[in-house]
Amino acid sequence: MSTDMQFSSNYQDLSNSSGVDAGFQFEFYCQRCNDRWRTRFEPYRSGQASGWVQKGASLFGGLLGSASSVLNGVAEAGWHSARDDAFTGAVAAGKAHFNRCGDCHRYVCSPCFDSANGLCFNCAPNVNVAITRARAQGEVQGASELATEEGKTRGAQRNVTQTMQLVCPECRTETHGAKFCPECGHKTAQQVACSACSTMLEPGTKFCTDCGQRQA
Repeated sequence: MSTDMQFSSNYQDLSNSSGVDAGFQFEFYCQRCNDRWRTRFEPYRSGQASGWVQKGASLFGGLLGSASSVLNGVAEAGWHSARDDAFTGAVAAGKAHFNRCGDCHRYVCSPCFDSANGLCFNCAPNVNVAITRARAQGEVQGASELATEEGKTRGAQRNVTQTMQLVCPECRTETHGAKFCPECGHKTAQQVACSACSTMLEPGTKFCTDCGQRQA
């Protein structure tokens, strides 16, 4: 293989050297977004001929075995030079779809390349994209701060002194503080605070057990 061939690290060789589907095909990919471009399949006639003869030999009980061996040897002998030629053509075609970054030297597709500066967008981020991303991040941050303040306001209005039964005493289902069990409908005990001294009392208590204050 010639030493001046490029795309040494961003391609996959999909070629087959033998069989009825013998041929050359290469897949190149962008080293930034991983989008892929594949060359058109180019048949390797010697390998295909060997493959068809091998199929015929299996059908006719090995009568074509010698011819198959000869063709297979010819195909193998010519494979490497034929592949090099096919790869050279594939690289030439691939250069129309990929650009090499002048900084990181990676090969990237056109949407990932700043042609004015000769750099990929990893090395030279698009200003408009950066502005939009920063604005979106700021919007999320601002909304989060406002939501936090709103949550504090709502939390200040919650009764945090009331004891809630979080598990149903009847079926042990989690109630999350509901007045009735969501599983069996059992009424849960919701203690209330004394209107005078804030002592926690059982529902229906008429007088506070700590200060004697009548409850409404």
